[in-house]
Amino acid sequence: MYSPGFSFMINACILLSLMSLISSLEPQLGSTRVVFQTNYGDIEFGFFPTVAPKTVDHIFKLVRLGGYNTNHFFRVDKGFVAQVADVMGGRSAPMNEEQRKEAEKTVVGEFSEVKHVRGMMIQTVVHPHSRYYLEMLLISTARWDRYSALTSFQMIQSNVLHYVLYADMSSFQYAIFGRVTKGDDTLKKLEQLPTRKEEKLEADLERLMRQETECPTERITILSSYYYDTETENCEQDRSILKRRLAASAVEVEKQRMKCFP
Repeated sequence: MYSPGFSFMINACILLSLMSLISSLEPQLGSTRVVFQTNYGDIEFGFFPTVAPKTVDHIFKLVRLGGYNTNHFFRVDKGFVAQVADVMGGRSAPMNEEQRKEAEKTVVGEFSEVKHVRGMMIQTVVHPHSRYYLEMLLISTARWDRYSALTSFQMIQSNVLHYVLYADMSSFQYAIFGRVTKGDDTLKKLEQLPTRKEEKLEADLERLMRQETECPTERITILSSYYYDTETENCEQDRSILKRRLAASAVEVEKQRMKCFP
C-alpha cells in the first residue's frame, strides 16, 4: 500500500505532465495586444494569427479604425460567457463610411484543431485560476452560416463539460482567434452585475429554437480601445537599458582617463 506522501508525488507528477501537454497544445499568441476600456476596468487580449488569420485581420482592422469604441457587452452569463455586440448595431456613436465598410464584411468560419483539442479549456479544469478565451461567434440572419462571421465575439470562461454541452445543444460553430491576457478581475466584476433573461429566436435552416440569454440590466460600454505591440515595447526597454549602460560606461571610461592622464 502506498504512503500518502508517495501518492501525492505521483499525483503531482501526473498534474505537471498534463499541464506540460496542455501548454504544448496552446497556439502561439502574436505580439499585438488590444485593450478595451470600460467603467469596470480594462480587458486586454491577444490574437492567434496562425490559427484564424482572416478573423484576426478583420477584428484588428476594426480596432484600428475605432470600430469598437462606444460598443458594449450585451450578454453576460455568469461563469460562462461575456459577449461583445456586433458593431453595426451595438455602438452608441454613428459609424463613418470606412468603419461601416469594414464592419459589413463577412469572414469564413476558420474552425481549427484548437477548438476540438481544447487544450486551453482543459487547463481551466486543472488550474486554480480562470482562463478566458476569445471566440468569433458566427452571426447572420440564420446564425449558423459558416460564411457569416461579422464583428461580435465572446469571452468564454467555463469548464470543458459545460462548453461541450452548450456546443452540442445549440449546434453553434466557433472559431477561436485569441485569448484574454489581462483583465480577469474586470470580467469577474461584469459577472457580478445584475442581469435579465431575454428569449431570442434563433433560426436554423432545418429548425427553430429559442435561446435564453443573460443580458445586463445596465449598459456595459466599451468607452475606448487602443492597441500596442509587445515586441516594440520590449525593444524600447532593451534600448533604454543599453543607453543607461553606455552612459555608465562612458562615465567610467572618463574616470579612468582622468586617473591615468591627469
